[in-house]
Amino acid sequence: MVMLGLVQRCARRFVSYHSKPLSTQLSKMKVNLLPALEDNYMYLLVDEETNEAAIVDPVEPDKVLKAVEREGVKLTTILTTHHHWDHAGGNKELISKFGASNLKVYGGDDRIDGITTKAVEGLEFNVGSLEIRCLFTPCHTTGHICYFVKNPNTPAVFTGDTLFVSGCGKFFEGTAEQMYSSLVKKLSILPPATQVYCGHEYTVSSLKFAQFVQPNNQHVLEKLNWSIKQRENNQPTIPSTIAEEMLYNPFMRVENEELQKRCKTSTPVETMKFLRNEKDHFKANV
Repeated sequence: MVMLGLVQRCARRFVSYHSKPLSTQLSKMKVNLLPALEDNYMYLLVDEETNEAAIVDPVEPDKVLKAVEREGVKLTTILTTHHHWDHAGGNKELISKFGASNLKVYGGDDRIDGITTKAVEGLEFNVGSLEIRCLFTPCHTTGHICYFVKNPNTPAVFTGDTLFVSGCGKFFEGTAEQMYSSLVKKLSILPPATQVYCGHEYTVSSLKFAQFVQPNNQHVLEKLNWSIKQRENNQPTIPSTIAEEMLYNPFMRVENEELQKRCKTSTPVETMKFLRNEKDHFKANV
């Protein structure tokens, strides 16, 4: 019975989609959101000028292959945000399917399979005509990378497990100071219109925590009500924008005096540490 239960749980992780796939049309590029596992997201980034594509965190290679075939694009690049299995675990199989000589693999951690180019802060490269810049955002893991697409009209950033809609990743391998640097010093200064594509569908639970710590924030309530409706219809809540996150994400708002007062702290780093600890023990009815 124990083994049967384990098999059933594993099977549930790989059947169907937890959310409906979504295609977002931006200037010069398209982002295909591909739900994976129980709550992960992979992203197929397509340069419409050259028809070249990159895949972000391809944990389910078969779904990636189907999306590439459906879109009729040439997959040239794997962008890996961090080494955790549910993000990097499909690299080896995907490389096998497409051929090692046909794929460039970026990642900031030697624990990631198949890396051809080590991603470091400020590294810039192209996928077709799209310009991409690496942002080193350690804390969730020591080698976490976010990928910023420098589209002049509608830029985008793929944030893995550093920034979620109204949340941030656990501090598994880093400190509150690192997360403050990653979120506030690097991500918050991106253009406000930057589309945020994160690694998981955690939005409703994150917003319930945001409401708990910011009960008078109307932006939180509006986003929470919208997100609940989205999830009731099996729709993703991704993407948000940097401008939106600055309105309701408590981890992006640690410099806010009212929030610091509520946390009985006096610095952004102390507030970040307090909030993460509180979130780790927060029970939301989702």
